[in-house]
Amino acid sequence: MVLPVVFFALFFAHPVAAIVARGLNVDGSWRFGRIGEVLADSGVRHVLWFTVWQALASTALTLLVALPGAYVFARFAFRGKQVLRAVVTVPFVLPTVVAGTAFLALLGRGGLLDELWGVRLDTTVWAILLAHVFFNYAVVVRTVGGLWSQLDPRQEEAARMLGASRFAAWRKVTLPALAPAVAAAALMVFLFTFTSFGVVQILGGPGFATLEVEIYRQTSEIFDLATAAVLTLVQFAAVGAILAVHAGTVRRRETALRLVDASTTARRPRGAGQWALLAGVLATVALLIVLPLAVLVERSLDAPGFGYYKALTSDDGGIFLVAPIEAVGNSLRYALAATVIAVVIGGLAAAALARRDAGRLVRGFDALLMLPLGVSAVTVGFGFLIALDEPPLDLRNSWILVPLAQALVGVPFVVRTMLPVLRAVDTRLREAAAVLGASPWRVWREVDLPLVRRALLIAAGFAFAVSLGEFGATVFIARPDNPTLPVAVARLLGRPGDLNYGQAMALSTILMVVCAVALLVLERLRVPSRTGGTGGAPLDRSGEF
Repeated sequence: MVLPVVFFALFFAHPVAAIVARGLNVDGSWRFGRIGEVLADSGVRHVLWFTVWQALASTALTLLVALPGAYVFARFAFRGKQVLRAVVTVPFVLPTVVAGTAFLALLGRGGLLDELWGVRLDTTVWAILLAHVFFNYAVVVRTVGGLWSQLDPRQEEAARMLGASRFAAWRKVTLPALAPAVAAAALMVFLFTFTSFGVVQILGGPGFATLEVEIYRQTSEIFDLATAAVLTLVQFAAVGAILAVHAGTVRRRETALRLVDASTTARRPRGAGQWALLAGVLATVALLIVLPLAVLVERSLDAPGFGYYKALTSDDGGIFLVAPIEAVGNSLRYALAATVIAVVIGGLAAAALARRDAGRLVRGFDALLMLPLGVSAVTVGFGFLIALDEPPLDLRNSWILVPLAQALVGVPFVVRTMLPVLRAVDTRLREAAAVLGASPWRVWREVDLPLVRRALLIAAGFAFAVSLGEFGATVFIARPDNPTLPVAVARLLGRPGDLNYGQAMALSTILMVVCAVALLVLERLRVPSRTGGTGGAPLDRSGEF
């Protein structure tokens, strides 16, 4: 636990505390009265209300759209099911800025709807809600569907035999078993939408702002660190409460994870109703997920002769100090370094948390590992510039600053992926190896590592994908001569002109392809488990993420 604790203390707690202290501590005196002043501001209250309101609306809409998909993936067997599972997961591993760009190409100025019917939904709340459903569809499908596939259907069939109607059997037997999974998925969707940044910034326009967007505006445009600090504390408290509730739902559902072999519960659809449900889910996936991505690719090819892609190789000196295409190499190098850091830190933390004799303090650290996913990445990024400016941690001019910020987001994915597998390793295997004279290092190398190797590779893949798309913190610390792909896309979209718009679409397409390839590799590495799940993939079998 030493290295993970030191890492989070130096590169998470210290930067966040530094920026909060900078905002509330003026000339050596703490201005706690500023908290009341900020919260009394009508504009801030409007931001708080919109943040909560759009998160609740996004969560409800996502559940409404995705729960039928969860049932189809859990109970139906059909050709192309694994490919479709990968397709619906692509938006989740994409950066939010790319998700926003895809919907901008579909709903914005000159988008598909604008060209066909003259309809524009950008700068409206509907664009934000639809993009959030697009981004979080996989959370519900994998979390709820993973558990649904393991519920024994004979329990519901027994209720039907005893005279219950189909709806009554589902309400009294299946729904109570699914409730913790649905609650966990809803809480995670609420968390992601409550802290939404890239989607709201691109699609919402000046009329809509979440807490994350407002923190960015107060920090980088108005330079009001006091207001940004208060908003950070509000977001921190809200995220902490959400994670506490989420941890409770996870504990309540752990007893229902190993019920039946998931491969025995799926069968081909029967009857017109089931085939209609499957067709409806496929149509939803096509319209909500495939169509925005396809429009994104189509817009990147609008210029003849791959003109937008060719323009990426030239430097006009307007936005970057280098050609935009160099952002691809920068992102890959940063993501690889961040993956190494995340795997080392997350692997050590998972190993400590998996011990049966872990104390309450160690188990409490498990919840803290999730905080970087919910605490303002903008605060972390700006905190890096403020806190890491003195020896021996003067890293402002070092290339490692970006991978460190990206690794903070990757570590929770590593822990959530490896922890269920490490907990499933039979301790008697380790004990037998120790009795035969193996050292602790050899026990880990010859017992644990072979069993968790695939989970480790999956963890590395997810860490790489999320590091590649990190935007909130990187936008502050990525230098103009070394931009990352998400930062380059956002800056191109912020500049008028068809060429800049086309280049943003081209870069987004490149980033989407890289993330999709990483996801397809992960699907091939899915670890079969005793219950037919993935045994190490987050958002699937364990549902802990």
